[in-house]
Amino acid sequence: MTLTTTVDQTTILLGERAKLKDLLRLRLTECGWNDEVRLLARDVIKEEGGNVNVDEIAKQITPKSRALVPDTVKRELLQKIKNILSNQAGVDV
Repeated sequence: MTLTTTVDQTTILLGERAKLKDLLRLRLTECGWNDEVRLLARDVIKEEGGNVNVDEIAKQITPKSRALVPDTVKRELLQKIKNILSNQAGVDV
């Protein structure tokens, strides 16, 4: 079983997954990430002349969007996941 699978299963079983998603959503909003991604999507639409579907927009902006997530947000979420695993499931990370 991989670490990712363990994290997924543990967070789902403990009901923590929704809390982690809410925290991530809040932090991304606070840092302005949502606005930056919205601008990226608008740029793609302009470049394509408005003739582009949602899947194509997502495909083009996903790598840039992931790179825009601040390191502080990543570290906070990782620490929360580590705490959940070590406190609840006894998994040493």
